[in-house]
Amino acid sequence: MIYSILKTLNMTTKIIITFMFLNSFVSFATIKNENKEMNTIAVADFFVTTPQELLTALSGATAGSNIYISDSNGGTYTFSTKISITKNGTNGNLISLSPNPSNTTRIKFDFSSMAENSGNRAISVSGSYWHIKGIDVFGAGDNGMFISGNNNLVEFCSFSECKDSGLQIGSGASNNTILNCDSYYNADSSEENADGFACKLDAGTGNKFVGCRAWQNLDDGWDGYLRGADNITTTYENCWAIKNGYLKSGLVGNGDGNGFKTGGSDDKLLKHNAIYKNCMAVGNVFDGFDHNSNRGNVELYNCGAYSNGKNISFSTSNIADFLKIKNTVSVSSVSSDGFSATTTDITNNSWQNGLVANAADYVSLDINLLIAPRKADGSLPDVDFMKLVSGSDLIDKGINVGLPFNGPAPDLGPFESGTLGLQDIKVVESFNNFPNPFSSETTIVFNLKQASKIQISIYNLVGLEVGAIPEKMYPTGKNSIILDRNKLSSGHYLLVVKGINNQRNSKIISIQ
Repeated sequence: MIYSILKTLNMTTKIIITFMFLNSFVSFATIKNENKEMNTIAVADFFVTTPQELLTALSGATAGSNIYISDSNGGTYTFSTKISITKNGTNGNLISLSPNPSNTTRIKFDFSSMAENSGNRAISVSGSYWHIKGIDVFGAGDNGMFISGNNNLVEFCSFSECKDSGLQIGSGASNNTILNCDSYYNADSSEENADGFACKLDAGTGNKFVGCRAWQNLDDGWDGYLRGADNITTTYENCWAIKNGYLKSGLVGNGDGNGFKTGGSDDKLLKHNAIYKNCMAVGNVFDGFDHNSNRGNVELYNCGAYSNGKNISFSTSNIADFLKIKNTVSVSSVSSDGFSATTTDITNNSWQNGLVANAADYVSLDINLLIAPRKADGSLPDVDFMKLVSGSDLIDKGINVGLPFNGPAPDLGPFESGTLGLQDIKVVESFNNFPNPFSSETTIVFNLKQASKIQISIYNLVGLEVGAIPEKMYPTGKNSIILDRNKLSSGHYLLVVKGINNQRNSKIISIQ
């Protein structure tokens, strides 16, 4: 991608971004064909008020369709059989399944009448290029959702009390993004298989979890065990694994009880490469970050592990190929941690350079804070858990790994010290294109409580970055940046304005 700064005037910066990668989210065919100059094809939208209407919409949707689910029935839709999502969108026109914008309550899909059976998944997504948002999936007889398609975005959904993993990715599925989702209290009767999230067995590569939480699942928070796939890579960013191995009742179950099971395989030979950024494993019965004979490459950057059976466990048997750990903290591990691999790059962590991380370093280590309600946009709650107190010797002891930081060097752990304070971020359209989409330029406006480093990125809504403004310092108060549309293709995009400890997302729409 190429960008150039054109002018700076009164704290307003105008930039032009030429996008070399044009895999946009949803083409503007979803806007009714009222403007003939747009030369688009009208695509049917669906407004759903009953379970049968939902099934009809799913079978009739085409690339670019929007399916809106109403809460006029109280928001609960009851199903006794699997929902199959088989249609395909395209890389320029995803199919959207989301709550009606006028709703006032969450949408719940209740599958609790299903018997426990491996064939009784709640939602099977074999289609590709879907955006599924804002649905609570409850009580499935197997997985809450199973994804075998590619390039899907699942956002702000929850999966609870299912009889297998809440959300599982398999059958070669690749390049899916799971954003701001929760999975909890999933447990099977054998107390063996139910994870929070699972990208495992025969999954494809390039899948990503961002801003997700998994707590009190019978087996693992995240399971990466392979059987039928090899040498795939999965990425985890700002994900929290909390008290897995415990049942909803609070009793310890018979599952493995790991936070993040990085991999493993029947023959102890398969590689599941895993990258963790700003992730936390907290209070899990067994391991926080678990080797499990994974033979791949595992990287941890600015992660935190607290009060797990063993916080970080990479053993000397069936050794990992490569292990990199930077700027990570291990606090109150019940058993000694292990850091074995054929090759290691482990520096600037809380157990090195004479440092010791303990409760005195943190504002709070109350695990219950981590399951507080999400913000209205689905992002993680702001919590004091593992936030460093002023004067902690873990401040500025890290090394630059490409993540935002305050001061001369990164802090150790998942959060940077200091107040970022993004008070409000919004997209303000130019007057002749109000209220979004825009065809020429749009202005990003954000207010800062104090001068802060901010990075601005644009993603298509399958999670691929299509443009970015490099991180820089912005002054206190109101800042605005004008984005020139230039060669950005028509479609929906996610604008991400990210600081040290906070980020805000806005959907922007570009049309030709």
